Amino acid sequence: MSPPITIDAAWARDHPLPHPGEGGKEARGRVLVVGGGVALLGAGRLAGEAALRAGAGKLQLTAPAEAVAMMSLIVPEARVLGLPRDEEADDALFQALGQADAVLIGPGMEADLGRLAKALCLHVRSPLVLDAGGLAAAACPGPDVRILTPHAGEMATLLETEKAEVEADPASAAKEAARRFSAVVVMKGARTVIATPQARLAYYAGGGAGLGISGSGDVLAGVIAGVLARGVDPFEAAAWGVYLHGEAGRRLAERVGALGFLAREIAAEIPRLLHV
Repeated sequence: MSPPITIDAAWARDHPLPHPGEGGKEARGRVLVVGGGVALLGAGRLAGEAALRAGAGKLQLTAPAEAVAMMSLIVPEARVLGLPRDEEADDALFQALGQADAVLIGPGMEADLGRLAKALCLHVRSPLVLDAGGLAAAACPGPDVRILTPHAGEMATLLETEKAEVEADPASAAKEAARRFSAVVVMKGARTVIATPQARLAYYAGGGAGLGISGSGDVLAGVIAGVLARGVDPFEAAAWGVYLHGEAGRRLAERVGALGFLAREIAAEIPRLLHV
């Protein structure tokens, strides 16, 4: 087993992101973000904007039928598709699931949509990120490439154990989840752990306490999806996502203050961090 990797600026310099050249938006990939009830539309917006800030070229979002027009105005860069309330998605959403270069399921997805998340996973052909409510589909058949982004409470649910046990040894929890679900796992916390099914481990300890705020996880998931859509290996996409999210938090802490910045401010810091 190789020794754990430290994710920092030196690692980022040694693992540069692909340059799109003259290819335009199609060359940088299409991200589809599935999630969000009417009361949680902001989560989809945070994730989608973060994917674009991470360099993805095209964005599609979902929203409940009664909020599609609203979401289109909130995120004018995105095409917005209707989110069904059950497993019966329409043709447009099924087509989007098959055509995206990366799919993120879960931001703002209410608990009662867990069955929908499981059904939609069956139609995904591209790399898949499962976050928040989408983690209900962690064990479902779907694409070979998947990334899970749980916090300690969600990890405890995934592993059917106690939150205290996860917090006592997050690396072991991440490795077990990666093995059990055949996924790259991003175990979120003050010291984020990234694990692969092959027991590869990486750590990121930066970012600061200010990132522990509502919506921050949606931004992280969106950044990972954006990097994935650009064709990056899933482990490196997860590592880059964690690094960009954390360093954006560090910069905000220096400029705004250690606490009190907003999740909506994180993504705007990312373009300046893409090339270290």
